[in-house]
Amino acid sequence: MTRQFPFVLPLLVCLMLGGTANALAVAAPVETGHAPVGPDAMFGVMRLAQAQPAQGQTPAAVPSPAQPAADEPIGNVATLTGSATVTRNNTSTPLKLKDDIFLNDVLQTSANSTLGVTFNDATTFNLTANANITVDNFVYEDGGKQNSALFDVARGTVAFVAAAVAKTGDMKISTPTATLGIRGTTGLVEVPEGASAGRANNVAIKLYPDADGRVGRIEVNDRAGARLGFLTQGASGFTIRPGAGARFAAVPLVISPQQALRDQGFVRQVHAAQTLGRQIVTQRRIQRLQSPARNNPGANPARRPGPQKQNGLPQRPGSPQQPALPNRPGRPSQQSPDLHGQPGVPGAPRPGLQNRPGLQKVRPASPAPKGKPPKGKR
Repeated sequence: MTRQFPFVLPLLVCLMLGGTANALAVAAPVETGHAPVGPDAMFGVMRLAQAQPAQGQTPAAVPSPAQPAADEPIGNVATLTGSATVTRNNTSTPLKLKDDIFLNDVLQTSANSTLGVTFNDATTFNLTANANITVDNFVYEDGGKQNSALFDVARGTVAFVAAAVAKTGDMKISTPTATLGIRGTTGLVEVPEGASAGRANNVAIKLYPDADGRVGRIEVNDRAGARLGFLTQGASGFTIRPGAGARFAAVPLVISPQQALRDQGFVRQVHAAQTLGRQIVTQRRIQRLQSPARNNPGANPARRPGPQKQNGLPQRPGSPQQPALPNRPGRPSQQSPDLHGQPGVPGAPRPGLQNRPGLQKVRPASPAPKGKPPKGKR
C-alpha cells in the first residue's frame, strides 16, 4: 500500500477534476432549459449570467426610451394668427412664430385666433379660437420603435395630422370623456365648453384623409380604457354621449355638407402648418447644433492658446527658439521688456537675427611703471 500510494493520489485528483468539469459543462443547458450549445454560445450564456445581480442586490433599472430634458424643446410654433399663449411653470407667456415648445406646456388660443404647432416627428396640431391643449407626454427617437405621445384637448376645435410617433409607437389624444388611439392619420376633435368626465356635451371625433389621400385609423376608448369603437373611413365620426350605467357610448356622427366644408378648411390649415413646421423644426435643430457655446469652445478668445515665450518674451515668427540665458551676478538681464525691439540699443534683438548677448567694453591696459619691463618680456 505504501508503494502504491504515490500513484493512487494523482488518480483521485484527476477523477475529481473530471467530475467537476462535467458538472460545469452540463449546468448551463439544464438551467436555461435548452439543448447543449457550442463554445460561442456558451460564452454568450456566461455573459448573461454575469449580468444578473447577486443575491440580495437590487437589479439596475432597465433604461426606457429617452425622455426629453426639461430644457430641450420638442416642437415649434409653425403658424399663428391673432394671439396665443403658453403656460409654463405656472407662468403665461405670449407665443410668437418659431417659438420653442416644451413638455408639459399648456397652449391656449384667444378669440378669432389660430395656432399651428409642429413637433419633432412632424406631428402637427392646429388650434382654432378658444382652444386649449396640454402636451402631457412626448418621447421620440428617430428610427425608434418605442415612441409615444399624449396630448390632452380640454376645450375647442383642434385639427391634427399624425406622423412618425403614430407610425412607430403609441400616440394618444385624450378628451374629457374619451381617449383616442391615433394610428397615422388626420383627424378633428371638438370639445364644447364645459365638457367634463361627468358631462359629455357631445364631444365629436372625426377622421379625414391625409394629404396624400390615405386614410388611417382612430381607436376610441373611454377614460377607463374600454373600447367604444373605431373609425376607418374618411369623413366619418363619432359623438361621445352618456350611455347606460353611467358609461359613455360612441354614436355614429352624420356629417352635413356644411360641416364637411368647414372641416375641410381646418384640415387644409393643419396640412399647410405641417409643411411649414417641418422647415422650422429643422432650422431650429440646426441652430442648436451649431451653437458656438456648445460645439465650438475655440470661439472664445480667452481659451485660445497664447504664443510661446522665450526668455520671458513672446517668440517672434520665424525665429528659432533659444534656451534661456542665465543672468550674470551683479549685471542686469541682457534682454529687457522695455528695450525689446528698439533699434540702436545695445543688447536689443534685431529683426530676423538671432539674439546675441550685448558686447562688453574692453578697457585699455594700464601703462607699466617706468624702469621695469612689462611682465612676460625679458
